[in-house]
Amino acid sequence: MRRLAATLRLDLRLQLRNGFYYAVAFVLACWFVLLTRLPSVDWGYVLPVFVFGNLVMVNFYFPAGLVLLEKAEGSLEAQVVTPLANWEYLVSKMVALTTLSLIEQTIIVWSAYGWGFAGVPLFSGIVLAAFLYTLTGILLVVRYKSINEYLLPSVVFTVVLSLPVLGYFGLWDTWLLYLHPFSAPLVLLTGAFGPIPPWQWGYGVLYSAVWTGLLLLASRRAFDRFIVTQEGSR
Repeated sequence: MRRLAATLRLDLRLQLRNGFYYAVAFVLACWFVLLTRLPSVDWGYVLPVFVFGNLVMVNFYFPAGLVLLEKAEGSLEAQVVTPLANWEYLVSKMVALTTLSLIEQTIIVWSAYGWGFAGVPLFSGIVLAAFLYTLTGILLVVRYKSINEYLLPSVVFTVVLSLPVLGYFGLWDTWLLYLHPFSAPLVLLTGAFGPIPPWQWGYGVLYSAVWTGLLLLASRRAFDRFIVTQEGSR
């Protein structure tokens, strides 16, 4: 736990040094101005998808940027020969970026909807979706050497990750979408603005947790294969 806490502090400083917090603050200010001046909108219907999509930047692209930055700086090569476990590296990224998203998305929801939302499903949905996005982003980006190389395929990845939105809007009405890992946190986000049946609560929490575990295992293996093995062989 001591190593994890130290790694988390380093991640927070790295994000601050590279302007992540300033970027989020700027985007947040823009959204606040826009959302507080829009005409009447059914925010209870729009916000689950809005929050779900807004997590892509902080929890999919930011971890990818951090990994590539650390590759370029050589800090990942240094970490390979330290006692730091790969799961500690991954969990640190998850916690740091999810905390940032939790603050950002809560302010966005409050700006548009006030305090009338249900906190437990909102926070649960944000945290679980952020975990899934972060792990997926790291799982994919470790295969690439530069952000330019990663950007084009990342667009395809984000389209695939966003497929549950089609079901939410009734554009693709099929039970198969419930097998999609990102459908589960979207269900929880929906519960923040209206009641959902108990089975959806169970599905949202348990299915998200299962996929978080699976992606954590997959990310650890990918990290070992594309980072530890390659850096260690130099």
